[in-house]
Parts: sequence; structure tokens; C-alpha cells
Amino acid sequence: MLAERRHQLILRALRSGGPTAVTDLSEQLGVSPATIRRDLVKLEEDGLLTRVHGGAVAEEGDQPFAEVAEMRVAEKDVIAAHAAAMVADGQSVLLDIGTTAYRLARQLHGRRLTVITSNLVVYEELADDEGIELVLLGGMVRREYRSLVGFLTEDNLRQLHADWLFLGTSGVRPGGQVMDTTVVEVPVKRAMIKAGEKVVLLADSAKFPGTGMAKVCGPEELDAVVTNTPVDPVTRSSFEEAGVEMVVAGKVQA
Repeated sequence: MLAERRHQLILRALRSGGPTAVTDLSEQLGVSPATIRRDLVKLEEDGLLTRVHGGAVAEEGDQPFAEVAEMRVAEKDVIAAHAAAMVADGQSVLLDIGTTAYRLARQLHGRRLTVITSNLVVYEELADDEGIELVLLGGMVRREYRSLVGFLTEDNLRQLHADWLFLGTSGVRPGGQVMDTTVVEVPVKRAMIKAGEKVVLLADSAKFPGTGMAKVCGPEELDAVVTNTPVDPVTRSSFEEAGVEMVVAGKVQA
């Protein structure tokens, strides 16, 4: 079993059953206790769990898609509308995993575009829109988080190039670092950044500073940030120094 698959199953077991012993996880996954201990060390380093005597407990924060989709919908829609206006007909758009990308997909109906995604909710939203050429990336299905991840997704992205990448995040640090709570999604996000001509971060007010232990990228890898509120002066300065355009709900920060 691949390590990333074990990590997913370990986190699922912890979230569904609470604190879980190493011996129980070893039996459930059919691997040695030593392998489980190494997995727990890695997941703790990534901020996804806390090791306790004989086992581990899950950290809060990596919420299922259905829960996150109900949060700050109006803010996400303001951001999505501005992002959609940035794209010209005939262009290609790469949409990240996450709920803000889904809100953006809803704004793209009736357009003549190519949309590339590993976001299953984006795929479902646009599947019947015949004006949109839809490319679904391959990979391992994360059912609760409605996404595809893993080396197959990354390999697919290495074969593609998009005019725009619209990237989501769990949090943005004052230095401009883009963070994520979900470690298995980080390599996919990094591969998306390499595949995008213009990289635009979509981040509502809760994402400054937000959450996340795993770094996706620094500000130098972004072209623009679209948000719904002015960001704090330190974060704004970090983006400006990196040449990142700051866009706030229809107006550009001077």
C-alpha cells in the first residue's frame, strides 16, 4: 500500500473513532507497528495529528468538502465573480481543489473555455455545459474531500499548460507563504502552479492568516491575489515586494 493511501486511512480512522492505538492501526492496514509509527511521526510533522502514548489523535481543521462548502458563501461568490471576469473566451483555466474553485466554476457557465481540474465538484458542475471543454485529471479519489490526488494527478499536470490557474488555500502567512492543511494535496497544488501561465490565489478574509502547516508556495510564485477584504499591511507588503497584484472585490490595492 502506498504511503499516502495509508496516511488517508489513518486520518479517517482517527476522525471516525477518536484516539487510536498503533496496534489497532497495524491490524486494520495490514502493516507492521513500526511502519505505523513512522507514518504517525510524518503526519504529526505535517500538523495533521498528535501522537499520544500508544497511538494518536487527529487534529481539527481538515474538514470534509460538504462542511466547508457551506461557509462564507457570499464572500467566495464575490471573489469568484471577479476571477471569472479575468478570463477571456477561448482561454484555458486550471481550477484547484476546494470550495472557492467550485464557486468560480458556477460563474463559468455559458462561456467558451477549456477547464482542467482534479476537483470532482467542479467536474459535476460543468459536465453538462457543452460550451466548455472539460479535462478531468486522473488520480486517487478522496471521497470526503471530492478531489483527485497522487502521482497520477501530478503526472497528468506535467503534460498540460493552462492560461490561468486559480489556486485555493487554507491560510496565508504574513510573509506571503501560501499554506494548506491537507498534506496529500500539496504536491498537486505545486504541480498546478508549474502548469499555469498566470497563477491567481483566491482567498477570502478567513484565510489571513487562516490555518495550515504545509507550505504550498511563496509569494514569488503568484501573479495575483483576489480577496474580499483589504489584507493586513505586513502581508500586503510581502506580496507587493514580490510583484503580486492585489485585488479586493473589484478594486486594485494601490
